[in-house]
Amino acid sequence: MRPARIFGRPVIRRVAALVVIVCAAASPGRAQQATPQRPTPQQPTPQPPAGKPPAAAPGAAKPAAPAAPKPVPQSQRCIFQIDNVDRQGALKETPSGTNYFAGGNVRLSCRGTQISMQSDSVAAYGGSVVQFIGHVRYRDSTLSMDADFGTYYKAGERWEARGHVDTRNLRTGSTLTGPSLDYYRVVKGVRDTLEMYAVGRPKINYVETDSAGGRRDEPYVIVADRVRFKGNDQIWAGGKVTIDRSDFAARSDSMRLDTGKGSDGTLLGGEPVLRGISADSFRLTGKRIDLALQQRELSKVVAKAQGHAVNRDWDLTADTIAIDLKARKIDRTLAWGTVTRPYAVSTSYAMRADSLALDSPGQLLKEVRGYRKAWLGGTVDSVTKERDWMRGDTVVARFTPSDSAGKKRAVLSQIEARTAAQSFHLDRNGKSPRRPSINYARGDAIVVTMKHAPADGVDRVDIRGKVDGIQLEASGDTASAPADTTRAPTRAPTKAPGQPPAKAPAPAQRSSR
Repeated sequence: MRPARIFGRPVIRRVAALVVIVCAAASPGRAQQATPQRPTPQQPTPQPPAGKPPAAAPGAAKPAAPAAPKPVPQSQRCIFQIDNVDRQGALKETPSGTNYFAGGNVRLSCRGTQISMQSDSVAAYGGSVVQFIGHVRYRDSTLSMDADFGTYYKAGERWEARGHVDTRNLRTGSTLTGPSLDYYRVVKGVRDTLEMYAVGRPKINYVETDSAGGRRDEPYVIVADRVRFKGNDQIWAGGKVTIDRSDFAARSDSMRLDTGKGSDGTLLGGEPVLRGISADSFRLTGKRIDLALQQRELSKVVAKAQGHAVNRDWDLTADTIAIDLKARKIDRTLAWGTVTRPYAVSTSYAMRADSLALDSPGQLLKEVRGYRKAWLGGTVDSVTKERDWMRGDTVVARFTPSDSAGKKRAVLSQIEARTAAQSFHLDRNGKSPRRPSINYARGDAIVVTMKHAPADGVDRVDIRGKVDGIQLEASGDTASAPADTTRAPTRAPTKAPGQPPAKAPAPAQRSSR
């Protein structure tokens, strides 16, 4: 083994050339390219007299302009070259290859590409592993990365950054900060899409751009125990995942998001929850929440298995709940299920059916439809604890907007039951509040129209088709049972003259069994 040799600035070029040779030798098929060739002796060419250009041979063509050197595509393997060393470098021969050490603002680059690396000091081992120590900077056409330490593995073209890692995607503007990041760049014959892995609970500002690359929306702030990226538009996260933006927040144990061709995502594990953050907020939970994107904007969320959605107008439960979003507000909600039948409840009504559809353009409730065994109940009476209700194969409830304290709210305006329609209504009894009158009706269709706000109550009831029903009215309350008016009055028996008074009857005997 040869002793280490120390070089100063006068021989840095020799060291740099040697490092290029060593690093190139570690790449298959590149040793011959990087090995210097011994020049072939040539006969001296006669020089023309001073001041005269050389004469062209008769009939010779004009010399062509020298071709510009072709840049090496960035997707090819890296051939290192040293661009700067301020202080010193050292070479050490080993059985496995030549090791190189340098310090003082060391700058390296990959020949013919935009890839550059910089640090306080560098250690290269056999041209296959290069370590960067102190104030590490990595740059290529796609990404910039700063860290405390960095290691480049030539075999897999992998870059590892450790300690205070700060990374930026130069194409999208997305950033990542954390203690660790592994970066796999695109290399022909190795991988066709860049990949990144980060652990130690990194923080990502995930920026979305439109297909033209011009518009950039507000970033998603993603934090998780571990994160994987593939390309510029696919991300996986696991372990206490949080996603935040000014209009919504999400929590789950794991997450998948594809803002490219897939345009979808998933929240799974740890009781995932998604909340809309605004004046018209909502909250959605389930065992799994699927996301759909349109033009890289959240357009639909679906809670599967034990779905539960809450907003200012209703509280909805079902096996599956799908919410369509428009301009970051709820536009329509669909619910269905067999284990948990859809059930929506609010302060003024409740509705149940095999499936429900709630239209709320601008996040203001306009219409609710129930299909198959649909039932709708009104407000619970404070005295009887019962609701007025309607049922049918289909029930439709319509709402109109009304201003209340400067805010719009939805007010029930009409209810329609179709196919085997039934209605049940309680009329208050002023003389006997606890014994209201009962009105029950049946028909092919029943339409109940409510009074206009601010008035309250029913304005009109229309029943169509085969109609029948019953109405029961209670009498007033009394302290004792009313007298029987159908029975003739009885008189007390009179005693005959000269007869003794009648004896009182003996008390009846009780028998026990």
